[in-house]
Amino acid sequence: MLATYGNRPVEAVAERIDSLELAWLVHQVEQRYEVELDLDDDSLAQMSTIDRAVDVLRDALAEN
Repeated sequence: MLATYGNRPVEAVAERIDSLELAWLVHQVEQRYEVELDLDDDSLAQMSTIDRAVDVLRDALAEN
């Protein structure tokens, strides 16, 4: 999903996620799964890497 941000090859996606990528990723997940995620500041702060973002988003989607 992050590779489509900026039309990059998958190999060009870094493990660390910047704030613009994070906002875009959350928006894409909300659109794809037709949900509105209510992520608090702590959850967003945890999402600094792809692995952590996957964990937080998986948990948030399970709650919906």
